[in-house]
Amino acid sequence: MEKDVYILGIESSCDETAAAVVKNGREVLSNVISSQIAMHTLYGGVVPELASRKHIENINPVITQALSDAGMTLQDITAVAVTYGPGLVGALLVGVAEAKALAYAAHLPLVGVNHMEGHVCANFLENTELEPPFLCLVVSGGHTHLVRMKDYGEFEILGCTHDDAAGEAFDKVARAVGLGYPGGPKIDAEARKGNPQAISFPRGHIEGSRYDFSFSGLKSAVLNYLNQAEMKGETVNRPDLAASFQAAVVDSLVSRAIMAAEEFGEDKIVIAGGVASNSCFRETMERECRAHGIKFYRPRPIFCTDNAAMIASAGYYDYRKGIRSGWDLNAIPNLKFGER
Repeated sequence: MEKDVYILGIESSCDETAAAVVKNGREVLSNVISSQIAMHTLYGGVVPELASRKHIENINPVITQALSDAGMTLQDITAVAVTYGPGLVGALLVGVAEAKALAYAAHLPLVGVNHMEGHVCANFLENTELEPPFLCLVVSGGHTHLVRMKDYGEFEILGCTHDDAAGEAFDKVARAVGLGYPGGPKIDAEARKGNPQAISFPRGHIEGSRYDFSFSGLKSAVLNYLNQAEMKGETVNRPDLAASFQAAVVDSLVSRAIMAAEEFGEDKIVIAGGVASNSCFRETMERECRAHGIKFYRPRPIFCTDNAAMIASAGYYDYRKGIRSGWDLNAIPNLKFGER
């Protein structure tokens, strides 16, 4: 019988300090997240230096709690997996330094994980039957990618954003209409009260690139709408604006995913990243997949936002492939999707 593999995952790429223990890449034994949202809300967004300092304060207690919740000690762990990019360099360095110290002291293998690949692997934590190949939309505050996962750790990028990421557009529009930070959940909640067809906003596209995205034009259209209303002394219906903006983002995402699935003959679509917790996105993708005979998978919202369980899952599949990181592992803030 094959021996069970227990991965301690560590995540500190932005403003969540997280640690988790995952068994065999799929069974979550613990998942501890210390969020900094309350602190950064005071500044209207993440302040990198403050995030780094908070990670230093939180990382040891978070890891201790993750091991305790799993009923394990470091001696029970098979390997340590850690996010080393992309992300905020100071924040990443905290997690990488901690992971290297733990792995070295406990004589454990170290596996550096690409944060974006971790988001994809979040789908394995709840969908035990899911196996590659499949199509995946990874949508977050900093990234919007449409990729094919051909095998574990093997990705083909079909498209990405040429300017703003979808989550970034949510944050900027939320700030412009006075909803504040974090923008994604607040736009989602406001949009539930509005009419998504009230305002006709553009769907950005890149000439000659079927699967690439552009959201800066949409963001500008919203800002222009607000400015014109102010100049005319008109009152803006905020729920309608939020719903119409959200519909434009979701339409751009879903239409490209369905188009790619049909072109490449994929019968499974998964979504990942913070924006994958958006209710309109989840409902629209599920409806369109059903209409086109495509199986649809998505993680619970807790596994859409940054967490260490997804890093442990990705680390498991890298570990099984024999991938190991040296003690010279460093933070790479601009690490690309699929790079190691």
